[in-house]
Amino acid sequence: MNLSITIIGHNEVDHLRELLPHLQWATEIVYVDCESQDESKEAAKEHGCSVYSRPNSTNLNVNKSFAMEQATGDWIFYVDPDERLPELLVREIEGILEKTTHAAFRLNRRNHFFGYWLRHGSQYPDVQLRLFRRGFANFQNRHVHEKLVVDGSIGKLQNDMLHFPYLNISQFLSKFDFYSGVEAEYLRDAGVKVNSLNTLRFLVLKPFPRFIRRYFMKGGFRDGLPGLFCAIFDALNFVVRYFKLWELTRTGPESGKQQSSELGR
Repeated sequence: MNLSITIIGHNEVDHLRELLPHLQWATEIVYVDCESQDESKEAAKEHGCSVYSRPNSTNLNVNKSFAMEQATGDWIFYVDPDERLPELLVREIEGILEKTTHAAFRLNRRNHFFGYWLRHGSQYPDVQLRLFRRGFANFQNRHVHEKLVVDGSIGKLQNDMLHFPYLNISQFLSKFDFYSGVEAEYLRDAGVKVNSLNTLRFLVLKPFPRFIRRYFMKGGFRDGLPGLFCAIFDALNFVVRYFKLWELTRTGPESGKQQSSELGR
């Protein structure tokens, strides 16, 4: 099996030190550092990665694409620093790639919030498309949440990948702030206006049905307080990104004068 693992990261040294020792079965590991201020690059070099440096683009898929372009393996598996590949999944990958005719594979991902696996509320199975033949899949690089486009048939792996995106609430809020800001910029670039109709859509029609669907209909309540927290902030994302869009539309000379005046009071 000739497989490359590609990773991008920004200030992920703790995750990398835990993840990389368990990826040594791969033919190569390509790590693209996105302006980290910690020891992420040093950690990657210590574990034999091919290390590159790139600007920290808000569209993460731009740097994911760059990492994939550096890979030389027949197969590529993109992994985030906060993900883990259990031994059963590794064995399945090693066994299946030698004989498959598929161009790519999907697999389920288990999301852990604050150390708790969320089994409900549309959090599982969190299907991901990460494993593909080199040259048979790519990102369009239009949006941070877009999926890989595959040229060929797609199979499904049986074993799950693990995901630990939020170790604590402070970390969650930091990422929530980042992604809601990115979404607001996409809304602005798509020409979405701040008006009465969109205010109704983003503050009422989108968040409330989403909370009801994920927390009650999809069983998020069965995951206790972490499930409630996830459902609330998943719905609030619409509200916050809309208010950030409003803030972006106010950015300009007059807004700056007003803010300076307010700060001087």
